[in-house]
Amino acid sequence: MPEPRDREYRPGSAEDFDHLYEATYQRLLGTLVALLRERTAAEDCAQEAYLRAFRAWPRWKPDAPAEAWLHRIAINVAVSHRRRERLREVGELVRRLGVPVAADPTEAFTPELLHELRALPARQAAALVLRHVHGYTNREIAHALGVPERTVASRLAAARSRLQARLAWLREPGTWLPGGVPTDE
Repeated sequence: MPEPRDREYRPGSAEDFDHLYEATYQRLLGTLVALLRERTAAEDCAQEAYLRAFRAWPRWKPDAPAEAWLHRIAINVAVSHRRRERLREVGELVRRLGVPVAADPTEAFTPELLHELRALPARQAAALVLRHVHGYTNREIAHALGVPERTVASRLAAARSRLQARLAWLREPGTWLPGGVPTDE
């Protein structure tokens, strides 16, 4: 079977949507797991993203790759989820007022890079995951996020810069190269 990005899909075809789902679910879920705090939330967002995509499938235009279009929907769902989570947390803090929030015990087991990735703004983290985890080009990321390619380049640069600054404490003398996060060049 061809790579998901190489396959020709027909808008509105239920059979093609089934193929798209089968070809993209693991990659899409991986993106969402990297952006959100837990797998359960990522699975919920993936389900919502596929539901929205299925409803919009008859209107999908094949000028952009179907997988990029699907990632765009999923990332928008994840961003909305994170906003709702923050609002819920603020509401809880207001109710508790003065009671410190206990640290999440699972945070201690999170690898440093994943922890720092989650600290990035969602749009920067999304661009980074699509580039360095899934290997998308700037053009494919631009289609997935619905932004110009230059915006993708600036988000990637800003994300790398933030990660380098935030992970500076991990540097051991003589082991960190300037520009230690790989570039797109």
